[in-house]
Amino acid sequence: MIGKKVGGRTYYYLVTSARVDGEPRVVSQRYLGTAEEIGRAMDGDVSAPGEARHRTFGDVAAVWATLRRLDFVRRVDEAVGAQRAATTLGTHLALAVLHRATAPETQLADWWRDSVAREFVQADLPNHRRALHRLTPERIARIETAVADAVLSLLGTGDAALAVDVPQFATFTTADPCRCELAGLGLVVTKDGAIPLASHVYPREGAPPFAALAEELRSLYPVTLVFTAGQAAQLDLGRHFVGALPLSEHPELLAKPPSARKPVDSERFAGLTALDTRAVVAGVRRRVILTHSETLHNAQARAFGEELGTATRELAGLDAALASGTYRGDRGQVNAEIARITRGRRVERVLSPALTGTKPGEIRLTWKVDDAAVSRLHDEFFGKQVLVTDHDWPVSEVVTAYRARTHLDSTFRWLTGPAVAGPAPRWDWTPHRIAVHTLVTVLASTVTHLMRREADRAGMNLSVRELMDSLAGIGETVLRYPSTGGRPRTRRLLTERNPEQQALFDLFGL
Repeated sequence: MIGKKVGGRTYYYLVTSARVDGEPRVVSQRYLGTAEEIGRAMDGDVSAPGEARHRTFGDVAAVWATLRRLDFVRRVDEAVGAQRAATTLGTHLALAVLHRATAPETQLADWWRDSVAREFVQADLPNHRRALHRLTPERIARIETAVADAVLSLLGTGDAALAVDVPQFATFTTADPCRCELAGLGLVVTKDGAIPLASHVYPREGAPPFAALAEELRSLYPVTLVFTAGQAAQLDLGRHFVGALPLSEHPELLAKPPSARKPVDSERFAGLTALDTRAVVAGVRRRVILTHSETLHNAQARAFGEELGTATRELAGLDAALASGTYRGDRGQVNAEIARITRGRRVERVLSPALTGTKPGEIRLTWKVDDAAVSRLHDEFFGKQVLVTDHDWPVSEVVTAYRARTHLDSTFRWLTGPAVAGPAPRWDWTPHRIAVHTLVTVLASTVTHLMRREADRAGMNLSVRELMDSLAGIGETVLRYPSTGGRPRTRRLLTERNPEQQALFDLFGL
């Protein structure tokens, strides 16, 4: 134990010394306090902290650990080339990705003030936006390639990839206050984990046909095209695809009994069953997979119940208005109102309205719900999808590939929250700002989907939002003790963790 005199007072430290390269050196040092503080501690009178502060820890620490595993800063700086700034573009972009991945609905300055991020990255915050302005289109392309190489190197899975369209990517307010740009995003992503490797943003107004977008993405990587049932008619399938087909085109599959389907993977896809068979698609006999998801079935049943309930309530209101004489339209007008209320194929299949009377004031409305038709919807349609592919992958891999778009769509809805660009400072979306925003968002998706893949392989099937929320629940409490003449003492404690949080804590080495 040694004492150091500062300003006329002596402060004591517990010191461990050892020989380093043959010379005695201090290898560890722990502050104990003044003689009075040590005496009070011996008597059990430990001073209480003067202040405490709580902040989230797990999400920031896990994203930063993933960025370091990708060697993100170095790779970006190499892609950018020589720089004169003290804080490099690699550091600025890492900060932007860290912020977007952990607090997309919070302004950067507010997040930085209250975040644990300052423990991991040294940032030149006043010049942050100015630094990102140096991201030219050429640099953006090189950065995307460099990060994609890092991801593929880390995964060690070669270049197997999917081409996916996310049409609801973002909305940008342009210089015209009465006009917004709706943007879609074409992506090349890994087959395993749907981790973005390359991107192409496009305006939804005058957007390229999906077939043209698919060919552009195919020019970037040897990809498997993923498409939805609504896009199927636009495509000349060619080689390597996984997509959905309209259910109405394959009634023979929908009529198959549940016993024809087998569980896909009880751990990764609980409640999912499938029938792997062949059928004629656009004149060619192809491999098709009929899937049924209990989760999707229940969700569709709930939505249909709400839709049917709304329609019957509106019909009851219309009937009451006809009976009271407040609605005096003729029979054609009443039928038009009924058609508006019952629009939608599912309601029209089960609801049978009927009119009596011909003159205004005499017309009356009745209706009934066809219970047999409701049962047929449950048995034949709810929870089902028909997938088509030219691959011989296991059914679980086909399902994983098709669901990539769903996971990406959910991630981008979260990452492009309302506070990403505003309200302060507010600006108009120039093409350059849209390009930078897209790069940061795609890279944040790359990092979080890589994390989601690791969690999935560890047995935790979570969405990106669920994963980040669970990590954000791992908090840090900072206790600051009053100064006794020297530097104030600080102690950091992590909050208690539930089993899922502890598993993530261990997985990401927090």
